Amino acid sequence: MSVMSASRLTARRAGAVTALAAATVLLAAGAASAHVTVHPESYAKGATDGVLTFRVPNEEDTASTTKVQVFLPTDHPVLGVLVHPQDGWTAKVTTTKLKTPVKTDDGTITEAASEITFTGGKIGAGQYEDFNVAFGQLPDDTGQLVFKTLQSYSDGKVARWIEEPTGGDEPENPAPVLKLTAGDASAASAPAKTATATAARAADASDSTARGLGIAGLVVGVLGLAAAAFAIVRSRAARS
Repeated sequence: MSVMSASRLTARRAGAVTALAAATVLLAAGAASAHVTVHPESYAKGATDGVLTFRVPNEEDTASTTKVQVFLPTDHPVLGVLVHPQDGWTAKVTTTKLKTPVKTDDGTITEAASEITFTGGKIGAGQYEDFNVAFGQLPDDTGQLVFKTLQSYSDGKVARWIEEPTGGDEPENPAPVLKLTAGDASAASAPAKTATATAARAADASDSTARGLGIAGLVVGVLGLAAAAFAIVRSRAARS
């Protein structure tokens, strides 16, 4: 039951990744931070069918980033994780048995993603990469999620973005933190619904335009035939 439930949650994430892929373009407009960050910065508690983007900048002058490991909390698990394909990169999702199973509308979940490792690609000096991860449901029993991250470079150096915020100054090596707020948990699926509705309206408008043009063409054709027939009758009358 738990494996099948997790599979159903994961399957529903594919639409969310496609519908929200445009968010990556907006993220690219800002300057890359010196450390790994997660976007958006907040979601509603218990949000469903959303996308998290992990932005990984390269802060080295000569070495390239060749491996990124994102650790997901299992005390407040993220359910239904699905990784978006990234050109040049291979993603491996590691799951862990939960100490406390999570009950959902699809059944009881006993396992959840605990780590996502990206390898095979390269982030050069002065560059960054956005890694998109869709989720089925966020926890509703905590105020934030901390995603500790390890960033490995081609020269062997490993940047450890694992320090949690303490409420004061930002740590030297801060981990990406997602704030969970009280709000409408269904808001995460709004962009996908909006995109679907917009596409439907565009399709309807296109169909209406095509039908209008078709009718107009028929009317023009009928008028043309009528004019030709009138000209022939008039010509014969003149000759007679």
